[in-house]
Amino acid sequence: MKKWWMIPVVAVTAIAVTACSGGSNPFAEGKDASGYPERPLTMVAPSGAGGGWDLTARSITKALVAEKLVDQTITVENKPGGGGAVFMAEYATKYKKDPYHFFVNSPPILINNLKKEGNSPYGYRDTTPLAQLTKDYGALVVRKDSKYKDLSSLIRDLEKNPKGVTIAGGSAPGSMDHVVAVLPAYESGLDPKKLKYVSYDGGGEAIAALLGGNADVIATDASSIGEYKKARKVRVLGVTAPKRLSGELKDVPTLKEEGIDADFTIWRGVFGPKEMSPEALQYWEERLKKLSTSKAWQKELKANDWQGDYKNSKEFTAFLKEQEKQISEILDKMGMAK
Repeated sequence: MKKWWMIPVVAVTAIAVTACSGGSNPFAEGKDASGYPERPLTMVAPSGAGGGWDLTARSITKALVAEKLVDQTITVENKPGGGGAVFMAEYATKYKKDPYHFFVNSPPILINNLKKEGNSPYGYRDTTPLAQLTKDYGALVVRKDSKYKDLSSLIRDLEKNPKGVTIAGGSAPGSMDHVVAVLPAYESGLDPKKLKYVSYDGGGEAIAALLGGNADVIATDASSIGEYKKARKVRVLGVTAPKRLSGELKDVPTLKEEGIDADFTIWRGVFGPKEMSPEALQYWEERLKKLSTSKAWQKELKANDWQGDYKNSKEFTAFLKEQEKQISEILDKMGMAK
């Protein structure tokens, strides 16, 4: 099965929290043998407050402190701009040797580096991937009263008239939502360049466009659509998961069940500077691994309707390399690869 993954203005919102140290256990002490970390730490969300990266950064920080895995102050900063590209340029140059600054990201770190328009010259190779912590999936969604009852009927209409169906997403052309939007059609043999994709500023606006009749279909995160399905406002035609999800989406078929041999994981992970010492890398690998199984992190996963999916630094780096090839292929078919 193929797998598919997709003047800076600085808004700073900080939460300063300190964990207590104690005991002889290195996890409890919050330091390694070299004494690292010796000063406050910063976790960056390369977006505005309230988005997925922001929530992830704050949840990670909150759980690290609750589990007393660090004994330094951790500050969460918001640095929006260019879907993460503005901060990525700053991080790859200014912070490449700074083991006290970290950030969260998801498929856009690959997409921004690979796409032709508005691309970033920097990508995951300009960082040290530390750990993947969560996964989500894409969803293809229509209004409850839509004529489309399944993906097959949607694909048939796209085959007849690709421009006759308005597909929307909460991010720009060539972005993650766009990749999710065209994936079923692309895997069905259609030319993704011929599809009509309309971008909105965030998933909330895309859903509003759908409910207001300005879009026929939207591509969005599966975890964000459950409340609308529960309220009987939308119908979810399919999810990009390898198997059916639970909860409100338990009755929604996967793409594979609909005859489309593909899936797409919307992961989130933590990245550090490219030139990171072995001691600092080991420090964060140990703590993020312990974090991934902690009660505090499980509580955050449940509160945000996320699925935990831990990969260590080596596994995460290999995963990113694989995804880079796959995203590059689909962007090329969309005519959007650099």
